[in-house]
Amino acid sequence: MDEMIALRRKRYAACESILYPRPHLAYAPLSPVHGLRGISTSMCKTLRCHQKEFLLKFTKDRQRWRNWLFEAKKRYGLCVLNYVVTSNHIHLLVHDRGKGEIAQSMQLIAGRTAQEYNQRKRRKGAYWEDRYHATAVDTDEYLARCMVYIDLNMVRAGVVKHPADWDTCGFREIQAPPERYAIIDQQKLLGLLGMTEFYQVQDLHRHWVEAALASGEIQRDAAWTQSIAIGGSDFVQGVKAGLGFKAQYRDIAEASDAHVLREPDEIYLPFNQ
Repeated sequence: MDEMIALRRKRYAACESILYPRPHLAYAPLSPVHGLRGISTSMCKTLRCHQKEFLLKFTKDRQRWRNWLFEAKKRYGLCVLNYVVTSNHIHLLVHDRGKGEIAQSMQLIAGRTAQEYNQRKRRKGAYWEDRYHATAVDTDEYLARCMVYIDLNMVRAGVVKHPADWDTCGFREIQAPPERYAIIDQQKLLGLLGMTEFYQVQDLHRHWVEAALASGEIQRDAAWTQSIAIGGSDFVQGVKAGLGFKAQYRDIAEASDAHVLREPDEIYLPFNQ
């Protein structure tokens, strides 16, 4: 009897490694930006597949990630401003309502996506890198530039010539909002960009992307995805002050025509895109 129980436990443990791939590791942020208190801010999240594997190369898997993003919006009130799901990583621009909805949403989305994929493929091991990175982003022009940086991700990778050609991204939804299962928070975008009508957002958004494509300024810039905060001087100083001791050894520099609160140099790793 004891041997039978031990065998069942062993089999359960094997199944568990397939269905639940280290979920507690996937949701801890790399940067300390979640230590902010009293600062309403937008954040650019970057979440990468384990060892840069192309686990999201099929449309079906990218769409499942998007479905769980919609579910997080329904359950927790996640405020989504833009996103792109690539073949091996995610960029997600959200606004923090200060109710813990971001951490809950990341846990739901990353956990369920990994579980479904590993179960279907009978795959073992981690699906995501151990931690995701969060960058606080200022409003107005900085938010607009971050949106465009996200939109152009697959253009930089040489996969498409225009963001509209990629199937899983916020650019498409902003330009042609769906009647059902919308993810982008239009009202919050209006407020953060200082506009009154959503067609204004659409027109300017399209203009920003076209201008970037025409100028050829689409290269990768780690300031948007690997720094702690990016924006105007007052905003970045406020983020640093809000972090308190967590901002120790982190310097403010000027980059990309903005002020940037940087991680220590050893944090800047050679990621693609």
